[in-house]
Amino acid sequence: MPRNTKATIHLDAIIANYQLAVQAAPNSENIAVIKADAYGHGSVRVAQALEPYVPAFAVAIFEEAVVLREAGIRKPLLVLQGINDSSELEFAAANTIWPMVENDEQAKLIGKTPLKSALKVWLKIDTGMNRLGLNDVNLLAVINRLKRCSWVDENIVLSSHLACASDLTNVMTNYQLQKFSQLTKKLNLSTSVANSAALLGFPDARMNWNRPGIMLYGLSPFDDINPQDKLLKPAMTFSSSVIAIREVKKGEDVGYGSFWQANKPSIIATIAVGYADGYPRHAANGTPLLVAGQKAYLAGRVSMDMITADISQCTNIQIGDPVELWGKTINANEIARCAQTIGYQLLTSVSQRVPRQYD
Repeated sequence: MPRNTKATIHLDAIIANYQLAVQAAPNSENIAVIKADAYGHGSVRVAQALEPYVPAFAVAIFEEAVVLREAGIRKPLLVLQGINDSSELEFAAANTIWPMVENDEQAKLIGKTPLKSALKVWLKIDTGMNRLGLNDVNLLAVINRLKRCSWVDENIVLSSHLACASDLTNVMTNYQLQKFSQLTKKLNLSTSVANSAALLGFPDARMNWNRPGIMLYGLSPFDDINPQDKLLKPAMTFSSSVIAIREVKKGEDVGYGSFWQANKPSIIATIAVGYADGYPRHAANGTPLLVAGQKAYLAGRVSMDMITADISQCTNIQIGDPVELWGKTINANEIARCAQTIGYQLLTSVSQRVPRQYD
């Protein structure tokens, strides 16, 4: 019997979620963020599906941009962590790849690397996250340095990243937006701040360019339940199948470390997925899953290649029956909460041994 563990990617859902971003900010250019292999969904296939709709894509690192160019993706590519090598800058300029400038060193590299093609540059401004970005002391100096370079496109984009937009009640977001406005309002340049949460939850963050990411894949960007969550369509169904069924007596244990004990006679299904596939190692007893369309619950520790579930309340379960781990019925964010992590990590952790199928 084949191992039926797979991730089914719903490209129509990704397109619909992108269109939701456009509806929320129709007067902006909305860049589709497809870093980390499109959050585990396959960057090339996702880019091919979205390319007719988007003005540009964003990735984290230069190597991700090269993969997309070699696959034939032609829309501009924003590299969020910037470029730190002169040969990469030459490739970027020739291939419509836009580097984010995060620091003085990256700006100096552009200044001393004459390019044959115009290079569009974005600048990251640190408005309070204290991770990457220019500060209010060196911002003007960097802009002036870049403007003196004839090979730098004059349409520089100023951007920042929001630390707490997922929490609609956190005052940090408005503080960052105010600081960004103070630093940029007299510079007469395009601006970009909004990630998924800010795009949906903070109208003032919708600027010339937005950068929706997690919402494209159907997961809510918010910490708490939000009415807009229902509009998002999950884009990945992570599934497997039952490979064994056994009865256990009251008081018997299941799995490594005797992590689960039956409090009554129970039926246990063994399912062909584990943490080597990307199912979260720390998912707790009681984490929900769907066995042949019926709700069941994790029983015992997650192993490398298998999990076990209590199917006592299910009917007519057979070896080979399908199991939805997360997807259209069970949201990945729900599983993430059971594993004390976030949905982003679940999506990006589905391993390469799990085949992706596209519908």
